Amino acid sequence: MRSRLFIGLAAGAVAVAAAMHADAQTRYRTPPDEVVRILDAPPPPMLSVDPTGRAAAVLERPSMPTIKEMAAPMLRLAGMRINPDTNGPYMPWASFTGVEIRSLPEGDTVSVSLPAGASLGMPRWSPDGTKFALTLTFDDRTELWVVSRGDGSARRVGDFHVNAVLSSGFAWFPDSSNLLVAAVPADRGPAPQAPTVPVGPVVQETSGVTAPVRTYQDLLDNEHDEALFDYYGTSQIVFINSENGLARNLGEPGLYRDFEASPDRLHILTTRVLRPYSYLVPYYDFPDVTEVRNLRSNRVTQVVRRPLRDQTPIGGVDTGPRSIGWRATDDATLVWAEALDDGDPKKDVPHRDKVVAWSAPFEGDPIELVRTEDRFSGVQWVADSSLAIASEYDRDLRWARTWLIDADDPSQAPRLLNERSVQDGYSDPGRPVTTMNPSGHSVVHVHDGHIFLSGRGASPEGDRPFLDRMSLVNFQTERLWRSEGEVYETFAELLAPDASRILTSRESPTDPPNYFIRDLGAGELTQFTDYTDPANDFATAITKELVTYQRDDGVNLSATLYLPTDYQPGQRLPLVVWAYPREFNNASDAGQISGSPHRYTRISGTSHLFFLTQGYAVMDNATMPVVGDDPETVNDSFIRQIVASAKAAIDFAADRGVADPDRVGVGGHSYGAFMTANLLAHSDIFAAGIARSGAYNRTLTPFGFQSERRTYWEAPEVYFNLSPFMHADQIDEPILLIHGMVDNNSGTFPIQSERLYHAVKGHGGTARLVMLPLESHGYRARESVLHTLAEMIDWFDAHVKNASAATTSQAN
Repeated sequence: MRSRLFIGLAAGAVAVAAAMHADAQTRYRTPPDEVVRILDAPPPPMLSVDPTGRAAAVLERPSMPTIKEMAAPMLRLAGMRINPDTNGPYMPWASFTGVEIRSLPEGDTVSVSLPAGASLGMPRWSPDGTKFALTLTFDDRTELWVVSRGDGSARRVGDFHVNAVLSSGFAWFPDSSNLLVAAVPADRGPAPQAPTVPVGPVVQETSGVTAPVRTYQDLLDNEHDEALFDYYGTSQIVFINSENGLARNLGEPGLYRDFEASPDRLHILTTRVLRPYSYLVPYYDFPDVTEVRNLRSNRVTQVVRRPLRDQTPIGGVDTGPRSIGWRATDDATLVWAEALDDGDPKKDVPHRDKVVAWSAPFEGDPIELVRTEDRFSGVQWVADSSLAIASEYDRDLRWARTWLIDADDPSQAPRLLNERSVQDGYSDPGRPVTTMNPSGHSVVHVHDGHIFLSGRGASPEGDRPFLDRMSLVNFQTERLWRSEGEVYETFAELLAPDASRILTSRESPTDPPNYFIRDLGAGELTQFTDYTDPANDFATAITKELVTYQRDDGVNLSATLYLPTDYQPGQRLPLVVWAYPREFNNASDAGQISGSPHRYTRISGTSHLFFLTQGYAVMDNATMPVVGDDPETVNDSFIRQIVASAKAAIDFAADRGVADPDRVGVGGHSYGAFMTANLLAHSDIFAAGIARSGAYNRTLTPFGFQSERRTYWEAPEVYFNLSPFMHADQIDEPILLIHGMVDNNSGTFPIQSERLYHAVKGHGGTARLVMLPLESHGYRARESVLHTLAEMIDWFDAHVKNASAATTSQAN
């Protein structure tokens, strides 16, 4: 009896082991060689032009970090991810590997020699443009270096380590010689050690206060986390000369979020985080104090002391001063906004915000500059004047207005510059071109009473970027330049005050992007960089077309249709539809075309365009508009509208004769993954789907998601109907779920994919769950990217490309 029981247990153990093997960790895989070759092509360089337009720092970028680099130490504290070894952000992918300086317009090159083994941060030019500063991050520290524009010589500034946890780490002083640096305190000592035995429970309490909470991640959990936050977040502000290294501390160490010198060089605006901390919101909602200090570290005035902000309405703003900063065109004037509706967007008030100014010596009351009917969204100061461009935004109508105001004479009525739906790309006038003024602040460039506007130029024929000149007297515009022909060219920088010479980025279906100098007066075009893409043979052999079609309710749709290199006319291919749904107030805006058929096709990362290497057609950015004039209820018809849009895309590709309607796969990332799962649950028009980093159970995001403004308790049926998890029994097509194991995007917890997989599996569906170690919402490591592409290609090969064969085999 014991023998039979043992045999039975052993057999059961084998069966369990086999089942576990199917769910076990696997080794990283690689996709086909052609995919790897294209993926490993180095990316084009980045340019950073100095404020005078005389030179540019040309930055070399790495392709992808390795999984070993992604395995660098990481602490998750107060909504941040930091590397405790470097005392900076955990961002192993956001760095440069080298830099050189090229003169403009000649293109003469000056090499820059920096220590080996360091990752380079983004250069920040001094206001006079003679040098730039940047951080060098080593395995165990972050240093500050300064590079001369003239000869490329580089030197370290100070003997301290930079603390870039809560702030940007450093800022130029307006004199172009000195810097303000957040340094690791010299006497900090060792990091706090975690207790080996709990000191007690973690307790939270609420009583009668409405405090809706977003699904934030990486928050503080206990007293030890608080101690770590204090330890790594505390910095000493240092005032240091970049040339001779003379330095002195400004004030005492603190948790500095921000610091900025006034244009007159006499004041420093600082914001420090204060206790008590919260376990429900990130650090930027912790209590803080904003103060003005002088260069002797004495406090001149306290601007505002804000309490913990865990009661701010979702979609609303804080009460009291916010968006505090220096007026860029005055000696020492602070400007900020204050809510007139208690920060609540649902309150009916004649004006939502006011914008005020307060000048040194900061006595008396601030002066009101303007009131906005809708939510204030920003201000830009016009160079060499008292004028400013103030913006406001209506979240319900998705309507934006910009006004020209005179800060020196607030009695003058604001003058309307522009108003439009932010979803109406065709009427977008462009953004003002900015420059750095002598104090180092960003201002709107002005020349002879005109400013310049740069835009993407959305049109029915696709994007046609442009540069306009606009009079500040009558607001009349003149077009100076527009991208024309079979190329895609975008404005990058002004190289002459009157815009007679500009820097652009130019590409075409056969030429990768490079920077060019365009002389508008002479009509000449000179190439400035010479990037060549090793994968050019693939990029130029595929075909693409900006296509339009219509949904059954009359809404116009569009996509970019890609066909592989060996496509033969009349051949019906397996099709990949990749999309991301968006909400619109009206069908007219929803039907507008975006993108350009004249861009170079450079494929990188986990792009679905790699399916082109495997014989698929791809409809990229197939529009999935959700249209409703009431933003509060637009999601009531979400399912119906995305299904109708998806069907229209398939019908179009089938009618064109390029796709087999029985072999179509759908995919998307984040909200596109949410869309994918819903399409599989509520339609039978796709053979399979790929959903990456999505959210599938909306009860886990109960205080709203994407543009949904109602809470779960206000619209439970909407949250239920839109949750693919609730309809997992209807997902009867194969679905591949991919998710980063440390996803910190709000709402897309990794458990979202895990629970949907369990639900599909529990109902006998076909699913595969891939959890990527060390990856967040997007996937960075080379090993992770290669593995993701291998999974995607294999999944659609099995369930889309060979769907007919699989069906026949099962029938027999």
